[in-house]
Amino acid sequence: MNPAIEGYSAAVFEEAGAVAALAAELRAVEELVATSSDLRFALTDTATPPAARRAVISDLLEGRVSAPARRLAAFVVGSVPGPHITAALAWVATQARHLSEGQPFEPEPLSFLAARERVEGFAAAIFEGVSTADLEEIEDQLFRFARTVQSAPALRGAFTDRDRPVGARQGIAHDLLEAKVQAETLQLVDYTIAGGRARDFVGTLDWLVEATARVRGWRVARVRSAREVDADQRAELAESLSRLVGHPVELQVILDPTLLVGAVVRVGDLQVDATARARLNALREHLAPVGWEPGPLGHSDRRSEGAQ
Repeated sequence: MNPAIEGYSAAVFEEAGAVAALAAELRAVEELVATSSDLRFALTDTATPPAARRAVISDLLEGRVSAPARRLAAFVVGSVPGPHITAALAWVATQARHLSEGQPFEPEPLSFLAARERVEGFAAAIFEGVSTADLEEIEDQLFRFARTVQSAPALRGAFTDRDRPVGARQGIAHDLLEAKVQAETLQLVDYTIAGGRARDFVGTLDWLVEATARVRGWRVARVRSAREVDADQRAELAESLSRLVGHPVELQVILDPTLLVGAVVRVGDLQVDATARARLNALREHLAPVGWEPGPLGHSDRRSEGAQ
């Protein structure tokens, strides 16, 4: 199943609470698509854009099913290729029925990327009812928590321990965050633990930070700097990056004295390394002769072919 749909449906089911009625509505939607040739053609035609498919099903179901059923159906038809829509609707309806019968869905192990997409799907459902101001706060809280975990080896070990039960790891998160962050932030951390990869806990939190920024129409620039970056430097760098990526850019600066001088800046797949360490490494690669190996006390040792 599409990981994003899995995560999105988990959030909607959690919000709905009792899902027996929701399961029946989703089954009815599945049957409607399966039995109406005109509707099925409109939704499964590969030439129909995802946004158009969502608009079709959303308009059709308005006032006929509950808001959670309508949201789920619209998300499903816009998240998978047209030919897979009927199967995806059936999967969601089946999961709702199982949940209503007391058989909760256990997330299956996925690759790092697929697990992140599952968590992002959960976040997409959560963000639908959140204001822009709250999104900004959630983004900041996720970023700060990720840095806290990253910088504390014992805490990081607790969250990345695959043998520690999910409930125990969620309990640690609640002890640290409850009443200190927004409810949505804690929901996202909980699902990152349940639906993400344990070894990728910090990476998934950072993925969520970037997803939250995108929902607000911004991009996140991660800056690892050897020294403090003052307000004027931040403003200049943010303006330059905004022109480069075509969106407003929010800087997240982390001090890293091991870089010696300069900074590493990353925005999505774009990375710029302007550090002294990078220049030294490049110089070392340029100057080191072929066949050179470090000898005793740091002296070079050029070995000839056949040397014993």
